[in-house]
Amino acid sequence: MPEPNISAAAIWPPLRRFIAGEHRLGLFMAQRRWSAALYEFFRFGVKQGWACLFGGIAVALMIGTWRFYPADAALPRYDFLLLCMIAVQAVLLATRLETLEEAKIILIYHVVGTVMEIFKTSVGSWIYPEPSFFRIGGVPLFTGFMYSCIGSYLCRVWRLFDFRFFDHPRRLSLILLSMAIYVNFFSHHFVPDARWLLFGAAAWLLGRTTVGFKVWREYRSMPLLLGLLLVSLFIWFSENIGTFTKIWLYPSQRHGWSMVSFDKLGSWFLLLIVSYTLVSLINAPRVSADASKATPVEGETAPPAVGVAVPSEMA
Repeated sequence: MPEPNISAAAIWPPLRRFIAGEHRLGLFMAQRRWSAALYEFFRFGVKQGWACLFGGIAVALMIGTWRFYPADAALPRYDFLLLCMIAVQAVLLATRLETLEEAKIILIYHVVGTVMEIFKTSVGSWIYPEPSFFRIGGVPLFTGFMYSCIGSYLCRVWRLFDFRFFDHPRRLSLILLSMAIYVNFFSHHFVPDARWLLFGAAAWLLGRTTVGFKVWREYRSMPLLLGLLLVSLFIWFSENIGTFTKIWLYPSQRHGWSMVSFDKLGSWFLLLIVSYTLVSLINAPRVSADASKATPVEGETAPPAVGVAVPSEMA
C-alpha cells in the first residue's frame, strides 16, 4: 500500500504534466476573487467526476450496449456487461486508481447488493428482462457491480475531498442503524414497513453531523444528511437511465417506460447510509472542532489514509 503522503504523480506518471498545468492555472485564477470562485467550482465538478469514474463507466456501458449491442449476439448483453465491469475493476486496481482496501469494501457491497437483488426479484419488485448465462435465479451477476459503483464513489470522494467530520456519531450506532435498514428491505414484504422510523433514526443520529471537504485551498462544509440526499438524487437519475436502457424494469414499466417513482429516492437514501457505514469501516471518520485539525472518533484509532494521496496542489 502506498505511503499516505506520496503524490499521485509519483505513483502514476501520466498525471505529472496535468498536475503541473493545473497548478499554474490555479495560480493564475487565484489573482481575482471572482475567477478564484469560478475555478473552485470547476475543481469541485472535476473532482466529483473523477470520483464517479467507476459509476460513469457503468452508465456509459448501459447506454452503449442498449444502443449498439447486437440483439442476436452469441454472448448475452448482461454477460458482456459482466465481463466489461470485471475488466474495469482489474484496470483500476492495476493502475492504482483504486486501492485493495477499497476493493474489499466494494466486494462486500457487491455481495450485499446481490443478496438483496435475489430476494427482490423473487417477490416481483423488479425484473431483468433479458437472458444471461451467468445468473443466480432471476439476477444476472453483473448487477452487483451497480451497487459497487456506489461503494466506489464513496471511497473515492472521501479520499479526494479529504473529509473531516463534526459531531459525528460513533460507528457502532451507524452499524446498528444500517443493519436495521438492510433487514427492513426484506421484512417490509411481510410486516409493516418501518422506513419512516428509519428516516427518523437517521435524522436523529446524523442530524447534527457536518462534513468538511477540501475542494482547493480551504475547507467548505455542509450537513451530512444534505450530502447523502444529493447523492441519492443522482443515483435516482442513474436509475432512470438504467430502466430506460432496459437493464431492469419495474412492474409499472413492463408495457412502456415511465419515470421511476420518486418514492425510490427514499430507498436509495437509506441504502446510501448502509454504503456510508461500510466505507467508514476502512476510513475512520476524522472529527474535529476545526476543519484544519483532525483526530479520530473518540475511542477509535484512525488508520493511515488509504489510497493514492493527491499532492498539495490537488488536495
